[in-house]
Amino acid sequence: MERYGLIGRSLGHSFSKGYFTEKFAREGRSDHQYELFELPSIDAFPALVRDTRNLRGLNVTIPYKQEVAQFLTHMDPVAAAVGAVNTIRVDPDGTTTGYNTDVDGFRASLLPLIGQERPRALVLGSGGACRAVVYVLKELGIRFRVVSRTRDRGDLTWDLLDPTIMRACHLLINTTPVGMYPTVEEAPDLPYQALTPKHLAIDLIYNPERTRFLQQCQDQGARTVNGLTMLHAQAEASWRIWRA
Repeated sequence: MERYGLIGRSLGHSFSKGYFTEKFAREGRSDHQYELFELPSIDAFPALVRDTRNLRGLNVTIPYKQEVAQFLTHMDPVAAAVGAVNTIRVDPDGTTTGYNTDVDGFRASLLPLIGQERPRALVLGSGGACRAVVYVLKELGIRFRVVSRTRDRGDLTWDLLDPTIMRACHLLINTTPVGMYPTVEEAPDLPYQALTPKHLAIDLIYNPERTRFLQQCQDQGARTVNGLTMLHAQAEASWRIWRA
């Protein structure tokens, strides 16, 4: 039995288990299993790898995308540049290598939406998911500003967002967990009235499929996209890493 799984602190919202369980069944991989590993602290990670027989790969979700790096044997160059890990390959000898497939997923979801355009962007949030988004924006030559609670982690604080800034940035990317199930009535505090049909709003959240953030953007005429396309792309990128 080859075992794979997801590590995080609270995994009741997990997409990954259903996705990979269905994938394994569809492909006739009855000897493959995907599990949820809730860790109260990242300090439990070494014991998990040591004690879980036939473990071949892990996905990583909040709040451990940055913290897990200290326990890994190797880091892929992209993950090292991003400073966050969401995929871990576990070799039979216990060697662990960290990757960031959020980069693959976000790139795959963004490019069909913008084509050759390079709109100015606002990245909402400064956590681990933000790092992958910023990596792709830099790679594509898109100018952006990061919005955070404090200036030491972003270019702007939330209170500085005004209609003028919103009108100048036609690409909005929510990387925060605000509005994720079960707190579905919440949304980032923005001057939504400044949005127009020229705007594109992307929410990395996939549960619910239409967050309050996306609904308020759509109400102003903006195009909206949730995180499902990115999630599918990063999951398949993880699978390719595990099977390499």
